[in-house]
Amino acid sequence: MKKLIDKLFQHQVLDKIEAKQLLVDMTNGMANHSQLATILTIYNMRTITLDELIGFRDALLDLSVKINLSEYKTMDVCGTGGDGKNTFNISTLSALVIAASGVPIAKHGNYGISSVSGSSNVLEQLGVKFTKDESLLKKQLDKTGICFLHAPLFHPALKILAPIRKELGTKTFLNLLGPLVNPAYPKAQYTGVFNIELARLYQYLLQKENTKFSIVHSLDGYDEITLTANAKHITHFGETILEAEHFGYNSLQAIELFGGDTVEEAASIFYKIISGEGTDAQNKVVFANSAIALQTYYNHLSIEECLAKSKEALLSLKAKTIMNKLINLS
Repeated sequence: MKKLIDKLFQHQVLDKIEAKQLLVDMTNGMANHSQLATILTIYNMRTITLDELIGFRDALLDLSVKINLSEYKTMDVCGTGGDGKNTFNISTLSALVIAASGVPIAKHGNYGISSVSGSSNVLEQLGVKFTKDESLLKKQLDKTGICFLHAPLFHPALKILAPIRKELGTKTFLNLLGPLVNPAYPKAQYTGVFNIELARLYQYLLQKENTKFSIVHSLDGYDEITLTANAKHITHFGETILEAEHFGYNSLQAIELFGGDTVEEAASIFYKIISGEGTDAQNKVVFANSAIALQTYYNHLSIEECLAKSKEALLSLKAKTIMNKLINLS
């Protein structure tokens, strides 16, 4: 452990095996509080390499609670977080809209670390109770088309790092791993990242996997499509720039996407949107993200068809019905 920390202090990078060992050691009590905080801080001060990302990813998956949802051919809709923008819970709303459009969703999520309310915060506030019971998760998928995988239940090894992450109050390299360590091993992935460098790392990693994927990043710093600026969109098929006009919309202002100052306020905003009472701007952002995710899963559909499916799922209250069923089942 000390050898690896010394290597980091000397501004050296780790290979895949070293990175994997470092994270295993960090989670099994071989490092003290100060060492753990130091390692997390080091990776906030420099860019993580592809080998380090892969090593950390492999460590977390090896240490995770195992479940098998392969029969459902699920999709995950998950952002890295860490953009510091405090938007409403766009990816969680989109996940419910996509599920209501017929795509099986195994959403991986957590409490907010650097934001007011993560996906786990808002769903818990609305009444969802988290589980790692595979039979119950399958029942949720059968009855609603979506299940929620609360990260702390599936990655108990990270419990030792939770208070330190909270004290730091900022994103760490662990935020980068969230969309990559879904224990359901989804067959499709819609992932938002908070900068271009990370988008490139995800591209190199995901294109080697047997999954459909879309990586999005708004060029003004958001880890999702926000229509406040152009967004980079990366898939197996290449890269494009998505403008608001791609969806038939005008650009939005950041203030229109505000997510609230408390968990309670964030949940209230979430509930209004899923109840068909969202603002025009809020709805358009959900439609845009949902449409690109749907197109990722169903490559043959046009953006117009995917937008139509998204609008119908939200405005007909299908997504709300699914959420209520999920609450009842949990």
